[in-house]
Amino acid sequence: MKVLIIEDETPAAEKLARYLKRLEESIEVLAILQSVKDSVDWFKSNPDLADLVFMDIQLTDGKSFDIFEKTKVLAPIIFTTAYDEYAIEAFKVNGIAYLLKPITFEDIEEAFEKVHSLKSKLGEKKENSTDDLNQLLSKLGGQTQVYKNRFMVKIGDHIKSIPTADISIFFAEGRDAYIINKEGRKYIIDYKLEQLEDILDPIDFLRVNRSFILRIDSIKDVIVYSNSRLKVIPEQEVDREIIISREKVPQFKAWIDGVR
Repeated sequence: MKVLIIEDETPAAEKLARYLKRLEESIEVLAILQSVKDSVDWFKSNPDLADLVFMDIQLTDGKSFDIFEKTKVLAPIIFTTAYDEYAIEAFKVNGIAYLLKPITFEDIEEAFEKVHSLKSKLGEKKENSTDDLNQLLSKLGGQTQVYKNRFMVKIGDHIKSIPTADISIFFAEGRDAYIINKEGRKYIIDYKLEQLEDILDPIDFLRVNRSFILRIDSIKDVIVYSNSRLKVIPEQEVDREIIISREKVPQFKAWIDGVR
């Protein structure tokens, strides 16, 4: 995978490059750019070269959103910033993840899980295919997609179909995944959370952390938690706390605010 880094803080850029190599040895960092001007010139000269872009928001000569006004960017973007107020804008311009500094290796791992999940949705066969990435961006841009509207569960010797509209929570427990319906009943399902992210309507459902996917109308309360995190209280009872990490908070807020 060919990655472009747009970051005006040299130590942060070098740290990110090290994390990428540690994550996947095959990743090639094409360049590290520090300004809007250099980024615009690079994209004009290399419109199809980058498979993925890590982009800081505050650059030496302005905000990175200015880049999109001056040239076309085809690759998906993972935004990196110290500020959480730009999340809505980020998800309007190819943004697929929004990471708050200081960024950890675990943040990069989670972001790449999302990248690979989105690519697998397209049945990608070539990792470095510009055509596939363009298809990915088209899907992110809102093309019509059919989402799963029911799930089959087994209850003893019986099989039952549960409408997705009646499901409030999906969660992982060990190697298994479960659903909790609006009546609070729990059923095991033959899916992983990564698969569910691809087949659930993102207007209604969001993966809020590694273990939980929540339906928007299942949220009873949201509480500001320590270290800029959020704690979600669902309508249905669960046996553990649902905490949204600081890095995931901007995406969660955008979802709550109705931004796809």
